[in-house]
Amino acid sequence: MTGCCFPVTIDRSRSRRGSFRLVRNSSFESLNRGARRDSKRGPLVVCFGEMMINLIPTVEEVSLVDAAAYKKSPSGATANVAVGISRLGCSAAFIGKVGKDEFGYLLSDILKQNGVDNSGLLFEEDARTGLAFYQLKSDGEPEFMFYRNPSADMLLRPAEIDVKLIKKAEVFHYGSVSLIKEPCRSAHLAAMNVAKMSGSILSYSPSVALPLWPSAESARENIMGIWNYADIIKVSVDEIRFLTQGDDPYDDKMIMKNLYHCNLKLLLVTEGAHGCRYYTKDFKGKVSGFEVEVVDTTGAGDSFTSGFLSIMATHKQIYKDERRLREALDFANACGAVSVTGRGAIPSLPSKDAVLRVLFSYG
Repeated sequence: MTGCCFPVTIDRSRSRRGSFRLVRNSSFESLNRGARRDSKRGPLVVCFGEMMINLIPTVEEVSLVDAAAYKKSPSGATANVAVGISRLGCSAAFIGKVGKDEFGYLLSDILKQNGVDNSGLLFEEDARTGLAFYQLKSDGEPEFMFYRNPSADMLLRPAEIDVKLIKKAEVFHYGSVSLIKEPCRSAHLAAMNVAKMSGSILSYSPSVALPLWPSAESARENIMGIWNYADIIKVSVDEIRFLTQGDDPYDDKMIMKNLYHCNLKLLLVTEGAHGCRYYTKDFKGKVSGFEVEVVDTTGAGDSFTSGFLSIMATHKQIYKDERRLREALDFANACGAVSVTGRGAIPSLPSKDAVLRVLFSYG
């Protein structure tokens, strides 16, 4: 099947151990055909933000200091989403900046090899590609040490953004790391404005990443400063705790009062292996996750986002149809589940076939 329509309807029993029934979904197919426009892979999702190299110890469960060797792994939250969307068979582009160095050329090639339009990726002569040393701590949580003083991604200027590419986007997706310092912050705001004026759906997935910010207060202020512009927001339970300064992230009333704004079409809250919750102005609910053997959770949220946006780009009104929304979120949960079974962010992003195997073999 070509294009990026959601290919099946899942008939799931109340129990996660129930059976699945595969049903051809003609309504999704017809919607997809109507939205394809000029691309054989479907409507375009443009992702704006950072791309960097992670350096990971070759031996697990050792400190960064004690590691004898490291292997490189491409990363960057919004770049992860772009690659994830493309691997699912859909159309994605990435806008950002890397250094005019070997790592920068490598990252550009990785986008191209994964079918992502890299025409919006620029090369900076006066700064290097960002680096981050990364390890999994003994409790399974990731730990990062960033080298960005500044890195090339921080030097993207408003005049350099590819306006024509943004205007082609059905969905414009961004994070919050690009808000940390100028001139990239102004470039981020300018790109958002172009996307909004062009009628794109604005998708926001903030990243707290406190080691990158001057302070926790700065992170909270800047992340929330653009909150009310988004049409779709994906946030984790831990990020809600941070942004609300300790409020209960499972309190629906608190979430609707403090995080759901009047322009928002859909708020998604990811809960890791437990799945996700969804909130719209008309309904709310939860879609359970999948139990898999976890190797590395890095990039799982980005994989979830890529799964959902690969469907949302074609079905822009899906937030109005709870049944189809739940199907899309089931697919997104499966994307996240597949990604945690491998190590590294981009290397573990799944194909559509891998996701469907999870959906139809789980029991």
